[in-house]
Amino acid sequence: MNKALQRLKYVLADILSAVLSWSCFYVFRKLYVEPQKFGYDVGVQFDTNFYRAIIFIPLFWVFLYALTGYYNNPYRKSRLRELIQTVLISSVGTIIIFFALLLDDQIPENNKTYFYYILVGTLFGIHLVITYVFRFILSTRTVKRIHNRKIGFRTLMVGSNENALRLYEELQSMHKSLGFKFEGFVHLKKKKNFLLSEHMKNLGSVDKVRDIILDRNIEETIIALESSEHDEIGKIMNNIRGTNVGVKIIPDMYDILSGQVKMNAIFGVPLIDVNHEIMPVWQQVLKRVFDVTVSVAVLVVFSWMYLIIALFVKLSSPGPVIYSHERIGKYGKPFKIYKFRTMRADAEKNGPSLSSEEDPRITKFGKFLRRTRMDEMPQFFNVLIGEMSIVGPRPERQYFINQIIQRAPHYLYLHKVRPGITSWGQVKYGYAENVDQMIQRLKYDVLYIENMSLVVDLKILIYTVLIVLQSRGK
Repeated sequence: MNKALQRLKYVLADILSAVLSWSCFYVFRKLYVEPQKFGYDVGVQFDTNFYRAIIFIPLFWVFLYALTGYYNNPYRKSRLRELIQTVLISSVGTIIIFFALLLDDQIPENNKTYFYYILVGTLFGIHLVITYVFRFILSTRTVKRIHNRKIGFRTLMVGSNENALRLYEELQSMHKSLGFKFEGFVHLKKKKNFLLSEHMKNLGSVDKVRDIILDRNIEETIIALESSEHDEIGKIMNNIRGTNVGVKIIPDMYDILSGQVKMNAIFGVPLIDVNHEIMPVWQQVLKRVFDVTVSVAVLVVFSWMYLIIALFVKLSSPGPVIYSHERIGKYGKPFKIYKFRTMRADAEKNGPSLSSEEDPRITKFGKFLRRTRMDEMPQFFNVLIGEMSIVGPRPERQYFINQIIQRAPHYLYLHKVRPGITSWGQVKYGYAENVDQMIQRLKYDVLYIENMSLVVDLKILIYTVLIVLQSRGK
């Protein structure tokens, strides 16, 4: 499956729909509304305003759809839910266009209210019908391809015995496929033979489930354990957390799970769909827009500060100006993080080591950078290219992650979101000096994820600014 191509089809369909609907609406105004104002037929002339609108109106609609997350999962469309979403967004968009472009339109003076309703109702109706027709065609074609098993989602079965086999046989016997394309299964207890071995590949122990998901680009995970294996569910969920994978479980496990879940019974196969949405999609989009906007502004407006800091770093001790090393980001993907160097160039010649407040490896200028958090400024580049966010849990090295998860396996939960330049944990603790402090800081990062919102981000940013201005960082 080519998600990028499928997403492009929806974008192009929406652009074409916006062009057609605005053209029809323009003709309606010229043939019905304006003659009643002027008392004569004005004719249909496509002027400069029309061509400007033809450019900007489609971009407006695409931006609005993207803001609500419509293009996020192009292969997972419900036509009923899509209709409801199209109605709601069309309503919002029509109202915005009305106040932005149509409030001062050419309408009869003696009955403005009536014609305002006519304009709004006509634009909404035309746009809704044309847009949904194109979407219905695309979504119906995709659903048919899934039902006919021409495309599917790479799926991992967690479980290997009676329940897993029963669920597999039920799914395979269905006339219309649900799109599960099984890559294999993982088992809990080592045996010579597993019931599922005759139907799919044994990918190994459940202890390796996280690595299997990442290595094989698994998109869906179905947990189908036996009653005697329910005690393992917490461990399995900890391993799966932080990966970009959908999780479904058989209904009899509902009572042992915490968090938000919804029943998802389709074509006679009831499954519980674990809700992984941390933040409303529109807030996620706005958060990303904010990240990019602020990063561009900082990199451009404070470019002179980057040069001055770079000069002082170079003069403070021999070595490179920028320090970079590998950290683990969203969904467990490694990336290179950038910081102004605050330590001697040979600070980690004996291996990874956390710093302390009186660490002799830190240069004098490095201490100033750490107190003011200005050593983190190069990370706005990481934010700009999508590896980090301005607010989010601080990323760690794999070396320390391995130590943390031995005592706090739920650390992997942090990989559900982009790491940040600043975080709730960073505001509370600053730079962690040991694994114990990392674990103490962890509870604030988990609380942040559970309560993620633009308002919480704003509060953390305010506290971060105060720390920078007061040089209280450590």
